[in-house]
Amino acid sequence: MPDSAVTVPVALGERAYDIHIGAGVIDSLGAGVRDLFPKGRALIVTDENVAALHLERAQASLDAAGVHHETVVMPPGEGTKSFPMLERLMSRLLDARIERRDAVVALGGGVIGDLAGFAAAIAKRGVDFVQVPTTLLSQVDSSVGGKTGINTSHGKNLVGAFHQPRLVLADVAILETLPRRELLAGYAEVVKYGLLGDAAFFDWLEANGPALVDGDRAARIEAVRRSVTAKAGIVARDERETGERALLNLGHTFGHALEAATGFGPRLLHGEGVAIGMRLAFDLSVRLGLCPGQDAVRACRHMAAVGLPVAPADIEGAAQIAGELAPDALIHHMAQDKKVKDGKLTFILARRIGEAFITQDVPLDAVADVLRAA
Repeated sequence: MPDSAVTVPVALGERAYDIHIGAGVIDSLGAGVRDLFPKGRALIVTDENVAALHLERAQASLDAAGVHHETVVMPPGEGTKSFPMLERLMSRLLDARIERRDAVVALGGGVIGDLAGFAAAIAKRGVDFVQVPTTLLSQVDSSVGGKTGINTSHGKNLVGAFHQPRLVLADVAILETLPRRELLAGYAEVVKYGLLGDAAFFDWLEANGPALVDGDRAARIEAVRRSVTAKAGIVARDERETGERALLNLGHTFGHALEAATGFGPRLLHGEGVAIGMRLAFDLSVRLGLCPGQDAVRACRHMAAVGLPVAPADIEGAAQIAGELAPDALIHHMAQDKKVKDGKLTFILARRIGEAFITQDVPLDAVADVLRAA
């Protein structure tokens, strides 16, 4: 493990695991798999884009540790989180005669992590997997906590399972290969941790976020560490999202609706939807008299300053899909959200920066007003 690496434990009893964060930690993949699965094989699941950049290094690490491995390369993009792609991956897993002593290695961003994790959860009624997240978004969010799944025509992540990884390797050097837009989409999830429960972290991001986005490795390690420490604590207290873990959905009720309205395609990345969603959640909190207006302005200003979209009008080609982005259409998509309870929408709102809360007591006319004003 590199000297600069840091480790964050996820305390889940017999399902506990470590998150290793640093530049070059991908090179410890082979040793990690060998130690966890001494008689097992590894099946790497990746996509075409990641394979071209990082697969050879992952394979070399497994070879050096004497771990037999095979690889499945999937198409890139959100469309891979689908029933047809799940069936394709499951066929490859079964063709490889995967056993419970083996490990699935998810090498990629959130799409690959969610798909490979779900396939591992249902193959042979559950095999173990390792996360090697290659985007900032997946390093700080989707690779930690055990949420796996696919999208359907009814909405995002509506078919899935809780299945914790055995190990997470977050290599910040890999982030240097990301397009700036994708890096910024991940940065939205970093901002989320400050806005929902750590005002001091948001202060730190205001001072250090621009350097982080521009490539400062030390800032990236610190941001990933603080983000996953926050998430690990919440997951340890509420693994299956029966209460506090729902706070991690700040911005997601709006964001998922925007993603659905844009067809889960390249027009709007997940993190971009979350950024717009967080701005709207703060605006809604202000409209309901729950949050000071200056906090909403501050949150919006920081995200806009680093280059994130903060309004539906910022979405690529928004004018061409104005009907899909209309308040009534977005509220319809929100009604399909998996967090709906007893027919009521669940929102994560804020009393101030660093203090979010969960509520279903939100009048839909206020939601529509916020969407119209955005």
